[in-house]
Amino acid sequence: MSAVGLRGTVSVRDLAALLDVSEQTVRRVVRPMVERGDVRKVHGAIVGVTATGEAPFLERMNVEREAKVRIAAAVASLVRDRDTVALDTGSTTAFIAQALRAHHGLTVVTNSSFVATTLATVPGNRVHMAGVELRNHDGASFDAQAFRVVRSMHVRVAVLSASAVDPLRGVMVHEQCEAEMSSAMGDIADVRIVAADASKFGRSALVALPALGADDLVVTDTRPSRVLERTLRPARVVVAPA
Repeated sequence: MSAVGLRGTVSVRDLAALLDVSEQTVRRVVRPMVERGDVRKVHGAIVGVTATGEAPFLERMNVEREAKVRIAAAVASLVRDRDTVALDTGSTTAFIAQALRAHHGLTVVTNSSFVATTLATVPGNRVHMAGVELRNHDGASFDAQAFRVVRSMHVRVAVLSASAVDPLRGVMVHEQCEAEMSSAMGDIADVRIVAADASKFGRSALVALPALGADDLVVTDTRPSRVLERTLRPARVVVAPA
């Protein structure tokens, strides 16, 4: 449960400290949630409106937080200074963006306003925010412009999130637009890195992502079962250090 859900009201400053992001990032991510009516923003604070429906983005960042931090550190270790990286939208990729702030000279393409804001403020980085219309619950873009920007790029690494790792169908996400963006980012990358904590194992979602290749990696916090490892082959599974 998010800090808003727990307290009813939380200040922008406290939420920024809790999530280890800037107050500007919190305001940018919260804005579409305010416009949708999920929360209200009053005098520098965020006020909860409803506890029903799918968990919003900032709430998901507090689910399996420790695992996501470990995964983020492991993924960041695979990225080089002055690298070219694509990052999709998701709570895990948000933590990865935070971990990448220690890198220098990155060129980043993303459809996530959270990722863009997190990395654009690092001196020497070049960040391309793909899209003009932001989704109301997580500040991500899936409009035609977003796909045009992504498909015009070439990156060494694409970092992709997952909603589920199904024993038969592999890596899956909840929405068709998310699958299409993952596919587009994977197509422009030399290497795909799927970041998924163990809570996704054995679950299923609506849309399967393209099969992974021998150059691709799955970074997680716990070794998956043999069945899941077979499903993910020929990609290599990397378990983040504790």
